[in-house]
Amino acid sequence: MALLGPRVVIAGTSSGVGKTTVATGLMAALRARGLRVASAKVGPDYIDPGYHALATGSPPRNLDGWICGADAIGPLAGRAADGADVLVVEGVMGLFDGASDDGSASTAHVARLLDAPIVLVVDGSSMSGSVAALVHGFATYDASIRVSGVILNRVGSDEHEVLLREAVATTGVPVIGALRRGPTFTWRDRHLGLVPVVEQLREVQASIDRLAHAVAAGCDLGALLHLAMSAPARSVAPPPTARRSGRARVAVAGGKAFSFVYPDNVEALEQAGAEVLPFDPLVDPRLPEGCEALFAGGGFPEVFAPALAGNLPLIEDVRRRVADGLVTWGECGGLLWLGRSLDGHAMVGAVPGVARMTERLSLGYRRATVRVNNPVAARGAVIRGHEYHYSTSEPAGEALELDGRFGGGPSGFATSRLLATYLHLHLGGDPGPAERFVAAAAVTAGRG
Repeated sequence: MALLGPRVVIAGTSSGVGKTTVATGLMAALRARGLRVASAKVGPDYIDPGYHALATGSPPRNLDGWICGADAIGPLAGRAADGADVLVVEGVMGLFDGASDDGSASTAHVARLLDAPIVLVVDGSSMSGSVAALVHGFATYDASIRVSGVILNRVGSDEHEVLLREAVATTGVPVIGALRRGPTFTWRDRHLGLVPVVEQLREVQASIDRLAHAVAAGCDLGALLHLAMSAPARSVAPPPTARRSGRARVAVAGGKAFSFVYPDNVEALEQAGAEVLPFDPLVDPRLPEGCEALFAGGGFPEVFAPALAGNLPLIEDVRRRVADGLVTWGECGGLLWLGRSLDGHAMVGAVPGVARMTERLSLGYRRATVRVNNPVAARGAVIRGHEYHYSTSEPAGEALELDGRFGGGPSGFATSRLLATYLHLHLGGDPGPAERFVAAAAVTAGRG
């Protein structure tokens, strides 16, 4: 058992209030005070946790109540907070928003499961007295959670701050910070959100340092810590771990084009017996020496398509190895890279998909029924994951039948040694796919 100690959830009234910027700044400011800070992100997200990791110096974690299940949230938070003085959890979208139909994907749901106080980030621009109605509504809408503090964001002036503070004071919810409008809180966006840290490491680190100073000056960090310590200590079980299912060397794609990989998934592979061998499809001329399986997760291959296509030695190596039976798992960006082409640029060609970028976002949780036996899941199994992409790939493939509230259909390609689909999995609640993948690789390597 682990003890879940001081913790606080940073939530927003909507997705556009600068919640990620504020949460990251708070993490960095607390760390600058000498505290060991842990972080987590509610829901399925790869980019924001990368900023958290840079701000805290700790591995990024995700708390997804829909994919991993409610019972896994406490254990996963315990793992995230292990050895830390405080756990700061950034919410997803607005406090009560989520992509599922049962509320299990919302920040409010995770805060309830953690019994954690909530700090509400409010966009104060173009408001004065109305901010009281907004805060009052969020604070009283759900009696099972506690909105314990407010940070006012995008404040225009000293006078504006006075008006906002006076209005919020009538709600009984304390204001623990006020942050001015300005370039410090404006970050680089792209079609799927913030630009990943790995693409602009030095620039992002400098931005986070400036952010930490601004947040420390504008927020009462002592009051924030007091709120975090008001969360009752509770014992949580360790999260599920993968059983050792074999021994295999697994090449894991990384670098600027493939940065969407959950640490929990890599750890599950290692627990199952994998020796993880990182490589960068943009620059490495071949797969890592001695690899017996390949995992290519998500990222932005569309941004780097010309360079990926130009790495012909690797393209040819992967094409040959997959054709020879290399156990392979591709998620979203991995599907595009393993396909025939992406926006006219030739890719690996291990699966028949021809991909192109569109203006339409495919987003949401998916229940996936497995239609073809593969090294990740058995035929007939039902697994949970999410989609998040602006691309299409034709033909769509029939490996999985995806079912979501507003989307679904057949997706991906599979054989006994390959799975490549748009579906992202998070193995924090169920490491079974990692066990199956490593076992399949071990068999093909003669170690099964």
